[in-house]
Amino acid sequence: MLVAVLVINLAMFFIEFGAGMVAHSSALQADAVDMLGDAIVYGLSLWAVNRGARWEAGAALAKGLLILAFFVFIVVEVISKLVHGVPPSSGLMLVFGAIALLANLACLALLWRFRALNINMKSTFECSRNDVAANVGVLMAAGGVALTGHAWPDILVGAVIALLFLTSAARVIGEAWPAWRAAAAR
Repeated sequence: MLVAVLVINLAMFFIEFGAGMVAHSSALQADAVDMLGDAIVYGLSLWAVNRGARWEAGAALAKGLLILAFFVFIVVEVISKLVHGVPPSSGLMLVFGAIALLANLACLALLWRFRALNINMKSTFECSRNDVAANVGVLMAAGGVALTGHAWPDILVGAVIALLFLTSAARVIGEAWPAWRAAAAR
């Protein structure tokens, strides 16, 4: 199951990031970077499976730090968009945002029954849940860009996705750090 969601997310990273570059969309690029992060997260989760509580907590901690790094990347992208604000292509945003939403809903469905198995799978599920929220944001941004002809809906959604990453990183790190320390003390 983790291999399947890893492959889906890695493929969608390349597809969506390329579309984001062509469309000049911060929201699509932010969502694509999240897909790459999730692929890495799923790889870490696979690596940590059956290695014990310390490895699982360490993998969750690494995921939290990765999510935090993506927050920084997206903030830089949003600032760049504010300085150079080129309106994105709302049509491309709609098409690729919808494809990404379908991919993430499939991943969420695959992960659903494992969402509370352990801290490793809980953080993995949280990453996928964030993706669905980001996809909905991309679709809303696309609609806003189509209605206004301006870049601000894309910039706003990119900033909201960044904040989602920041809160998610804080939650994952907040749970993983004590678990890692407790497992290390044993």
